[in-house]
Amino acid sequence: MLKLAASALVVLVAPPLYLMLDLAVVGRLGAHELASLAVSTLVLGVISTQLTFLSYGTTARSARAFGAGDRERAVDEGVQATWIALGVGALIVGVAWLVAPWVTGVLVPDDVVASDAARWLRIAVFGVPLILVSMAGNGWMRGVQDTRRPVVYVVAGLSVGAVLCVGLVHGLFGLPRLGLEGSAVANLVGESITGALFAWRLVREASGRLAPVGGVIRAQLTMGRDLILRSLSFQVCFVSAAAVAARFGVAQVAAHQVVLQLWEFTALLLDSLAIAAQQLVGAALGAKLFDDARKTSTHVTKVSAAVSVAVAAGLALGAGLLPRIFTSDQGVLDAITTPWWFFVAMLPIAGVVFALDGVLLGSGDAAFLRTATLAGALGAFLPMIWLSLVFDWGLAGIWSGLLLFMITRLGAVVWRVRSGAWVR
Repeated sequence: MLKLAASALVVLVAPPLYLMLDLAVVGRLGAHELASLAVSTLVLGVISTQLTFLSYGTTARSARAFGAGDRERAVDEGVQATWIALGVGALIVGVAWLVAPWVTGVLVPDDVVASDAARWLRIAVFGVPLILVSMAGNGWMRGVQDTRRPVVYVVAGLSVGAVLCVGLVHGLFGLPRLGLEGSAVANLVGESITGALFAWRLVREASGRLAPVGGVIRAQLTMGRDLILRSLSFQVCFVSAAAVAARFGVAQVAAHQVVLQLWEFTALLLDSLAIAAQQLVGAALGAKLFDDARKTSTHVTKVSAAVSVAVAAGLALGAGLLPRIFTSDQGVLDAITTPWWFFVAMLPIAGVVFALDGVLLGSGDAAFLRTATLAGALGAFLPMIWLSLVFDWGLAGIWSGLLLFMITRLGAVVWRVRSGAWVR
């Protein structure tokens, strides 16, 4: 389990680390360029986030086939997911290229920043089909429990992209100085290398079985629909939370964003364990080893809970010191105290929720997860966010909403796993 989780964690963490480098490199050009990069990567990130079903959904379906001893069918799930990736990716390229100036103009009022962001986006968006191919590749390779190649492919592509980013933005290593556009070119090349490596491996594994199969594609898209709705509910909630926090003042929104970034980083750690749960539970169910699947769900949940408790303890002990890593502003430090303790209290709950999410995804129970997440978002998180604005509850109200959201999800997934319906 830890081997699978470690592989997933590297793949999950590598893109944010690359983005941090990209921001640091472009930031030396000036504030306008940095703002343009922030806007354009936000748009590209939102697009990619909504299509993670190509990874998570494919893992679940591929793992069950692999567990049943049918590696060919497991790889074929990757073939069909790759067809979806190429089709959807081509559509996104066409639409995004046309609407990029309008989208960036809506997001930022500064005409120069919006124009530069649109130029960046119009270059980088051509890498979207291969970004989606990489997602599909991660999905089927996780399904067949190939832990090494995804790490190699992702690190190889992003390493080349990182060197090109430094070189093309500032004209180093004998490369032309392209400024902000150099960042877009580096992003495009790096993502394309990773996607091409995943595609090359798929072609070798599939051994000529590369034709699209309508029935499998429809089944994957059905699962994808549920996962997209689930992902959209997260996006709406967190965007709403940021918008409301901004209305409480500069210190409050800064404090909210600092703790939220820590939450997102911790989520990557817990998500890697959830992905391991997907792989192991899917394989066990595919092999009809139902008791093994149940034992795996229990074991993964215990490990994830233990990890989250350990992280929460570290954050609690470092409450007086850790926030100072991010800011020296006393107003922000005072405001951080409230969301910080909500975050600490929420982590043990999150450890169980993430693990059981992985278990249910491994069983293909995406429709239930969609419904449970929407119920928590619409019934708990969003109402608390907007009530916080109406009654001036501040960050305490916003983070109470997130805590209620996690508690709602906890009750739903625990009930589902205890019911045994996921095994069937």
